[in-house]
Amino acid sequence: MPVVFVYALKNDLNSEVYVGMTSELDRRLQEHNKGKNRYTKAFRPWKIFFSESHPDFISARVREKYLKTASGKNWLKKQPGFLS
Repeated sequence: MPVVFVYALKNDLNSEVYVGMTSELDRRLQEHNKGKNRYTKAFRPWKIFFSESHPDFISARVREKYLKTASGKNWLKKQPGFLS
């Protein structure tokens, strides 16, 4: 069973944060930066500043849903990688 990653992206243009999940983190970042995602296309380039692995899709989805809330995004913006 593959590991599922929940990740957060940021760009240098504004304080926009994008949260997603994937089983192939590097490939997914490339897709975002090549403009293959409608939402992230306008704010390229993106950098991963947070990721965590989960043993299954269900637990990853629960975490992703939390990180997409206002509380979750506030928590993400306090993470050390957000400022770098």
